[in-house]
Amino acid sequence: MRRVLMATGLVTLIGLSACDSKEEAAAPPPPPKSMARPQQMYAGQEQIAKIDSASIKVSEPGRLAMDAAGSVGMAGYKNAAFLPRINAAPPKDGVYEVDVVADRPAAPGAAAVTPIEVKKAWAPYPADHLKGVKFFAKSNSVVAMLPAS
Repeated sequence: MRRVLMATGLVTLIGLSACDSKEEAAAPPPPPKSMARPQQMYAGQEQIAKIDSASIKVSEPGRLAMDAAGSVGMAGYKNAAFLPRINAAPPKDGVYEVDVVADRPAAPGAAAVTPIEVKKAWAPYPADHLKGVKFFAKSNSVVAMLPAS
C-alpha cells in the first residue's frame, strides 16, 4: 500500500511539473524614459487633451516654426503655447520635448471636444543638436522630425 501511495505521489508531481512548463510571451520593452523635466506652468495653464498632428521646420536662421493640431475638452481655451522641457544635456537622439499647453476657461462650460491649433516659433532653438521635437499632451505624444535639407 505504501508503494502505491509513493508511486501515485510521484506521478502527480511529474504531471504538475509538466503543467508549469508553458513559455510566457515576452513583454515588449518599456519606452525609453524621458530625461527632461517639464517647466513650471502658470496658474490656469494645462496640457491640451490630445495631439492629432505636429510639424516643425526652420523658418529662418535661429527660429524653428512649430505647429500642432489637437483637441481640448471644452470650448474657451485660449493662449495656446509650447513649453520646452528642461534638459540637463542635449538628448542623445536629438529629439527635444515640449508640452502643448493652453489656458483653461475661467467659467467651465459643457464638455465638448473642441479642436485647437498652436503655431509658434522657438527662438533661439538648439540648432546644433535638434533633429526632432516630441510634443506632449495629456493623453498622448507625437514626434515631428526636421525635414531633410
